[in-house]
Amino acid sequence: MIIQLAFNNKLYKADLQNGVDISLPIQEGAQNVNCYYAEPVVFQTIEMGSFVGSVQRGGSVNYQKLSITPHGNGTHTECYGHLEATSITINQCLKKFHFIAQLVTVIPDKQNNGDNIIKLESFKEKIKNENLPEAIIIRTLPNDDAKTTLHYSGTNPSYLEPALPKWLAEKNVKQLLLDLPSVDKEIDGGLLAAHRAFWNLPYQPRTDACITELVFVPNFIQDGLYLLNLQIISLEMDASPSKPILYPLDLL
Repeated sequence: MIIQLAFNNKLYKADLQNGVDISLPIQEGAQNVNCYYAEPVVFQTIEMGSFVGSVQRGGSVNYQKLSITPHGNGTHTECYGHLEATSITINQCLKKFHFIAQLVTVIPDKQNNGDNIIKLESFKEKIKNENLPEAIIIRTLPNDDAKTTLHYSGTNPSYLEPALPKWLAEKNVKQLLLDLPSVDKEIDGGLLAAHRAFWNLPYQPRTDACITELVFVPNFIQDGLYLLNLQIISLEMDASPSKPILYPLDLL
C-alpha cells in the first residue's frame, strides 16, 4: 500500500508494507534492556483452583499476569505528566500517531568529568535543513546489538545538553525519540533540565509533545526522512510501553 506525503514543498511516497520496528521487545526476565533499577519484567501464570493458565502445564489456554515498569523496562513514550503533580496521562497528550520524522546519528561529546553529552552544536552539524519535521529520532554511536539488553543502572549513560531539547521545542518538534534511557543525566539532583526544556515546564506546558526513550535503530537504517507511526497502549499513566515504526520516504 503506497501513500503520498508532502514536506518542505516536496512530495514523498511511503510503502506501508515496508515498516521497520525500532522498539525493543519486552520479554520475561533479565533479558530486557533495563534502567533506573527497575525490577525485571515478570509473566505470572494465573492459577485458580484446578485451573492453570499454561498449556505447557496442561491448561486449556495461556493466561498470565504482566508486571512491568514502563519507564525502566523497555521502549516507552512519556508525556509532561512525568513531572507534574496532577494526573496527566500519555493518552491525554498523544492524540496524533503519524509524523514525518528525521533520523539523526550523533557521537556524544566526552567531557572532562567522564560524562558523554549530545550537544546542540553537534546535532546541528548533522542536519542539512533547520526546517525540522514534527519528529526527531536520535541514534547514538557506537550502535550495536548490546543496546537491546543493556542494563544501564549506575552506568551514567549519555544524555542531552538541555539546549538541544529547548531548541527542538522552539522548532516545534512534537516527538523526540532516542536510544538512551533518558534525555537527562542519570543522577542530576532532580533537575531534569532536558525534560523540562522540551516540555517548556514550568511555564506553558507543551501538552502534545512526547519523549520516547530506549528505542533501537539498526545500522542498516540510514539517516534521513521517514514516516513514523508511534503506537502506545491505552494506559492511563504518564508513560506507556510503545512501538514506533519507521517507513522509508522516497521522493516522487
